[in-house]
Amino acid sequence: MGKLYLVPTPIGNLEDITLRAIRVLKEVDLILAEDTRTSGKLMQHFEIATHMQSHHMHNEHRMVDKLIKRLQAGETIALISDAGTPAISDPGFLLTRACVENDIEVDCLPGATAFVPALVNSGLPNDKFVFEGFLPVKKGRQTRFKFLAEETRTMVIYESPHKLIKTLTNFVTYFGEDRSVSVSRELTKLYEETIRGTATEVLTHFTENPPKGEIVIIVAGKK
Repeated sequence: MGKLYLVPTPIGNLEDITLRAIRVLKEVDLILAEDTRTSGKLMQHFEIATHMQSHHMHNEHRMVDKLIKRLQAGETIALISDAGTPAISDPGFLLTRACVENDIEVDCLPGATAFVPALVNSGLPNDKFVFEGFLPVKKGRQTRFKFLAEETRTMVIYESPHKLIKTLTNFVTYFGEDRSVSVSRELTKLYEETIRGTATEVLTHFTENPPKGEIVIIVAGKK
């Protein structure tokens, strides 16, 4: 019986990869990558020559059975996403669940994930928090905001730069203009920044300074 490794990759700074992650990626029989072009740069940098195969949200359903058979035949497979930890708002859950159901060992390495540094450096309470990932774009969005308006724990939300203004505007509408918000973007990268303030203050900042890059929003819970 083989083994599935879930291997976190850097969210920006390549120095954030672990020595164990490099070793595993060199030793496995196959690397499943969300985008082989993106991951190819990482492999080249660390001189990892293991064969890669695409594994993303559009093909993971039809690939699971074949991958399970390969694992049952004794192969070792590493699953990586473009950045961060697999299955956290990225592909990984379906294959992991299938492995568990088929008694195939799964080993998730610790490592980079965007929401942890964003949560910790926000200055908002992090003893209890809820991870929301990406919010609904259209259907169910209003309903979700009404639900979250009553959430008392700190909330972690992923957002794309072109939707940030819309989301911050929704915060003002549903959470109130004085709700504390922290927006981190481009974490670990050259232009990393974190903007903290009320929902209105943060909305004003990004209205005047259009955001770029990957974004994590931390929102205080209802008092």
